[in-house]
Amino acid sequence: MSFIKSSIQIDGSPKDVYEMAQNMEKFSDFMPDVEKVTVVEKGDKRAVTEWVTSVEGIPICWTEEDTFDDEQIKIHYRLLEGDLDKFEGSWSFDEADGGTIVTLTVDFDFGMPTLADLLGPILKMKVQENSEMMLAGMKKEIES
Repeated sequence: MSFIKSSIQIDGSPKDVYEMAQNMEKFSDFMPDVEKVTVVEKGDKRAVTEWVTSVEGIPICWTEEDTFDDEQIKIHYRLLEGDLDKFEGSWSFDEADGGTIVTLTVDFDFGMPTLADLLGPILKMKVQENSEMMLAGMKKEIES
């Protein structure tokens, strides 16, 4: 298992950035590794989404449940099914210097011990890079 945490400051209010993050079906418009996000069901406090991403040309697909905490301005997500054994984490949106610090955490396990032993550090680096790319894409979208 691996855990990563990435943060970025975005010139926008926490509420606006939080609302943008809830529109996951738009992520493929500005996040290069996200090929497609399909909303399977959506309510006020919860969504189920199907993801198709690509890491170094390798497709990774999963279905996740996202829960929205409007009071804390946080999103929690967890794997329902897919190419990973574990994939969960959170998004937080904290006011700072007239903008928002967005923090994304990812706790994941590819579920193949042999692969993890051989490629664990590389996989962790790729997930870290992908998370930072997602945050940078969000920043560019909000600030443009």
